[in-house]
Amino acid sequence: MSLNLERVLYTSRARGNADSLMMQVDILATSQRNNARDDLTGALLIHDGRFLQVLEGAAQDLDRLMTRLAGDPRHDEVVVIERKPIPARGFSGWAMASVRVTPALEETLRATVDGAGAPQQTVERMQDAVLAQAA
Repeated sequence: MSLNLERVLYTSRARGNADSLMMQVDILATSQRNNARDDLTGALLIHDGRFLQVLEGAAQDLDRLMTRLAGDPRHDEVVVIERKPIPARGFSGWAMASVRVTPALEETLRATVDGAGAPQQTVERMQDAVLAQAA
């Protein structure tokens, strides 16, 4: 059976101290557990009170996740930047990778949040960062 994969790139604003290590650990642990259960993959960048997340999976699984995110009290102002079909996963093997912020990624995050960033470039930079961290 063929799986119709989609990718969602979204940003949101944290409620509370998103830069707190405890909050980040909680978000990552919950995301990794839930995404593994739901066959979702992706990466999360947390910086300066903002989340930037890319998620991949079957459309119905992404729909359920986006519904859960809308009710998650840890953040608000959820804005879907892009949702589109993809031929293959770009974050295969990562139920939820954490992306360390570099100057280039900080610039990408700001541009993406402001609506000036190219979604594909944002995803590629996040993939590069995950691969570099794994090396």
